[in-house]
Amino acid sequence: MKLGIITQKYTADEFQNIKNKGLDFVEFCINYNSDNPNSHMNFLNKIDEIKQNLDSVNLPIASIGRWGGFKIMKGNSTNSTTLEFNLEEIEIDKMLINAAAKCNCPIYVTGCNYIEESSLFDNYKNTIYYFKDLIDYGKAKNVKIAVYNCRWNNYITSEPAWSAILSNVKELYIKYDPSHCIYNNGDYLHEIAKWGKRFAHVHLKGSLSVDGKRFDDPPAGLDQTNWSKFFAILYSIGYNGTLSIEPHSEIWQGELGEKGIKYTIDYMKNFIL
Repeated sequence: MKLGIITQKYTADEFQNIKNKGLDFVEFCINYNSDNPNSHMNFLNKIDEIKQNLDSVNLPIASIGRWGGFKIMKGNSTNSTTLEFNLEEIEIDKMLINAAAKCNCPIYVTGCNYIEESSLFDNYKNTIYYFKDLIDYGKAKNVKIAVYNCRWNNYITSEPAWSAILSNVKELYIKYDPSHCIYNNGDYLHEIAKWGKRFAHVHLKGSLSVDGKRFDDPPAGLDQTNWSKFFAILYSIGYNGTLSIEPHSEIWQGELGEKGIKYTIDYMKNFIL
């Protein structure tokens, strides 16, 4: 397995700093931003510079993803229950897949929203079509498509949606983060054991609940996740992919945040055999 980290910075200094930490790759999350709908262009317009900066320190990109976008919309007519594709958002997906291909990044991560006014059948049907279209586009560029298990504008996060969608879209993979299952009071070890063979990429994010409610996302290794069992199951199912550290705490910032990242790196390396 390879260990890397999510970063929002694109400079050569940032990439050298990541390399100096002993990490193997970077990940970029180019998320939907309602306050700045064109924020993805900041990344796309810099992709040549980003590639040059990464190449200068011999650091690859393991994953590019987009969280939160609206892929499917209600039809425009009054009281309509028909669904339409958000072609503008899907075009952004494809531009990001192009960027991934340009940088030899093998994975693009996305999700698909649910339209409450429509039927479960129609949601499934349109979701399957959306992912099949994206997979065909990515396949031509050697980029796999994975669905994230976060609930931000996405409903393909666990059973029964995984069974419904992944059984019909054989080349769709999962980007897995145990914290989402933990905060939903699910059994993440069961999910890994059952679905781990469809994992293309994994996030290492800490989670901590107090009195049944999310308290903070401390550095992975200082949280409540049973990481030894987590890795034991990954090894048992033959996972040999990428593990991306996701600093996500509102408390662990600045100097404390850097110490937390170092702790997670040192801690996780104990499990990478």
